[in-house]
Amino acid sequence: MTSRSKIFAASGALALVALALVALGGGAAFYSVAGNAGNSASCSAARASAARMAPLARGEVAAVQVNATPVSTPDLAFNGPDGTPTSLSAFKGRTLLVNLWATWCPPCLKEMPALDALQSALGGKDFAVIAINIDTRNLDKPKAWLAERKISALTYYADPQAKVFQELRAARKVEGMPVSLIVDADGCELAILQGPADWASPDAKALIGAALKRSN
Repeated sequence: MTSRSKIFAASGALALVALALVALGGGAAFYSVAGNAGNSASCSAARASAARMAPLARGEVAAVQVNATPVSTPDLAFNGPDGTPTSLSAFKGRTLLVNLWATWCPPCLKEMPALDALQSALGGKDFAVIAINIDTRNLDKPKAWLAERKISALTYYADPQAKVFQELRAARKVEGMPVSLIVDADGCELAILQGPADWASPDAKALIGAALKRSN
């Protein structure tokens, strides 16, 4: 494991503590992970993508769990940049890196510049980073934080009720923050990462490239 990976791993532990503290304060809850949910039969074609990705879950993205049997992703609902409701199904046809983040989660903030860089490098007609903010208080704070750090490649998506987190809880996937899903163009979950990663690293780009059936 690289030194940077160790830093991210330590940050992940902090995220679990942060999430537990928020739960005690009446915010988002702390959940446990217990397997996958969804219709695996409808995602049988995604197995080839998962097989390409599996050996590339290494280095800076070694903690990514690639699904040997991909499953349908819940159609998470959230708001677009203008506040208009949307959902993951609106992005069908593109491979997605779906990330949940909040300003009270230090590891979430640490990886935002890397997510922004990934969107700049690979974003387009066939791929997008969908970073969904789940702050439930001080709703102007997330946008201000992004602006101060000149994070501009990411489109701003938000769920001020944090229902997307509840949906992932119902699917028995989430144990802390941040959490990221790699979803294929048909809405099938190829992989999940519980914790942060350096998404701008060559390791991450290679992993996403495998999901997209292209090299980077």
